[in-house]
Amino acid sequence: MKKLLFTAFAAIVISGCSNDLDDLPCISCGTTSGTPVSYGGETYQTVVIGVQTWMARNLNYDASGSVCYDNSTANCAKYGRLYDWATAMALPEECNREGCSDLIETPHQGICPSGWHIPSNADWDALIAAAGGGDMAGLFLKATSGWSEGGNGLGIYGFSALPGGDGGSGGYFGNVGNYGYWWSSSEYYSIYACYRSMSYGSESVYYDFTGKYFLYSVRCLQD
Repeated sequence: MKKLLFTAFAAIVISGCSNDLDDLPCISCGTTSGTPVSYGGETYQTVVIGVQTWMARNLNYDASGSVCYDNSTANCAKYGRLYDWATAMALPEECNREGCSDLIETPHQGICPSGWHIPSNADWDALIAAAGGGDMAGLFLKATSGWSEGGNGLGIYGFSALPGGDGGSGGYFGNVGNYGYWWSSSEYYSIYACYRSMSYGSESVYYDFTGKYFLYSVRCLQD
């Protein structure tokens, strides 16, 4: 059933974004590239989606406390590095255990380069709305390869989301190939932080909150 759904969406895109089905959004064809950004010894392509400009891949900035999935540099090259929330936000380590709302700026640069920031919940909401809404945005934002069991996306906007998995205490790593998780700058009841995720088995983008000590990916957004 999933393959039939993907084929239907692909047909709409190829035909010039004409929308013959009332329950599907009209989506823009192709992608609009922004200006590449050099940071930490790497160059990041950028992509314009709606009124926002995003990095077109996960951050791979070697901040203290960040790790590669399974401690493999090859995974860093493919998926970017994994960060706990305080590291991503460039805040003191105790912010993983307690509220730090008085230290969060709007926008909040964190470990992103100058002129860029860690996306807030509202920033993620704007992206998802521009990419077809929460029920379908994952289909349009996921990369066209790299997801398990044929769960790839259509790559319409050049966001190229990959399933970089997650990490935790005690050297835990899991879910690579199946899930991607991305931090937001928004706290939830002080001791938690909000994130977005995508799955190999769904076309949706999910919202949730979790302990700040988990290791997730970071995607930077231009100010």
